[in-house]
Amino acid sequence: MNVAGSLYGGVELGGTKCVCILGTGPDDVREQAVVATGRDPVDTLARIETILHRWVGQHGPIDALGIASFGPIDLVRLSPTYGSIRATAKPGWRGTDIASRFAHSCGVPVGCDTDVNAAAIAEGRWGAARELADYAYVTVGTGVGVGLIVDGRPLQGFSHPECGHIRVARMAQDSWPGSCPFHRDCVEGLASGGAIAARAGRAPETLSDDDAVWEYAADALAQLLHTLMLTAAPRRILVGGGVATARPGLLPLIRRRLTRSLGDYLDLDELVGAIDAYVCAPGLGGRAGPLGALALAVDAADR
Repeated sequence: MNVAGSLYGGVELGGTKCVCILGTGPDDVREQAVVATGRDPVDTLARIETILHRWVGQHGPIDALGIASFGPIDLVRLSPTYGSIRATAKPGWRGTDIASRFAHSCGVPVGCDTDVNAAAIAEGRWGAARELADYAYVTVGTGVGVGLIVDGRPLQGFSHPECGHIRVARMAQDSWPGSCPFHRDCVEGLASGGAIAARAGRAPETLSDDDAVWEYAADALAQLLHTLMLTAAPRRILVGGGVATARPGLLPLIRRRLTRSLGDYLDLDELVGAIDAYVCAPGLGGRAGPLGALALAVDAADR
């Protein structure tokens, strides 16, 4: 819960860029800055720390810091590597200690989670999932990830879910090998921004809405949603991330392919209502990630 006079910092560490934010929530953002996610994590994190320290000098001390990071990341609190990046497709970042570095440099409590879990938490607090205890947030951007909220908390077992690396059936005519360095044709290897660019030979934003690559991406993402619905049964699925936000036509393609994939097995109207309201865009739009970092800071201050 926000306390009058409190101030929080947040960092969304993404595969392409890092967004630093200062404030208390969506209606009170004092500062925001972007840093490119370079190959050298020491340099990238140092530039972020410089921004945070400058803001503290201008606005006063923060009560806590939230770190929403690309993964995989160690989230087991008793682990000696808690808050560190694990195996990742991002060159140079494997083994990078995130949480304890910022706790030491900022001297405040630090909340750490995956970027997609943080975005999901923000949507539950301030966005399109405010009334729900069970929902999923799917991000389609540099990678593909899922924040899966069950009974009001992000799902956590021996690790956080990595649903973007689920293997899916290929479209019959599709022989492209996929781009994931670990699994080739998992969902991320077929539907992420990097996968779309690799298949098409150019950036996703330069492609027309009727380019065949979108059907391939939508098919893989629909199978991911199919899997989520039949395992966790979320009451709503939000689809965000840079690629999805920039290409509004992708969401209708996913809905159509999902409905076709499920067939008559589930009575969608009875269970979740209209498909357009069930599979929908995030309420916070592109702000969900940075605001998720703020939400983690608020929770860290309350612990």
